[in-house]
Amino acid sequence: MKAVMYSDGGSRGNPGEAGIGILLEDEQGEVIKEISQYIGKQTNNVAEYQALYKGLETALDLGVNDITCYLDSELVVKQIKGEYKVKNEGLIPIYQMVLPLTRKFQSFKIQHVRREHNKRADALANLAMDRKE
Repeated sequence: MKAVMYSDGGSRGNPGEAGIGILLEDEQGEVIKEISQYIGKQTNNVAEYQALYKGLETALDLGVNDITCYLDSELVVKQIKGEYKVKNEGLIPIYQMVLPLTRKFQSFKIQHVRREHNKRADALANLAMDRKE
């Protein structure tokens, strides 16, 4: 099954109260799954990675084998693509968790999008921060 994923992570303060938002859609643009989850005190970049990780894990659980991921975090996208090295000690463990997941898909693509093209995932992340659940 093919899917498109929009993911976003954010924190209020850096580090601060953090949340993740994930939107998974099928090829027709129908929503397969939405996730809004509070993740405690984290940095913004850790939240972005956790959103990507949770989204990929969920997609695999749903039987997705071909995925295109859209994130508004240019840093995370470039690190996953290998264009930037992961130098931050706090990001290395989550990076090392995400990378093997990307290899479980027959087709994996990741692309940076501007924030306005990631509105639903952003709203879900903010909802999680608001509710702290």
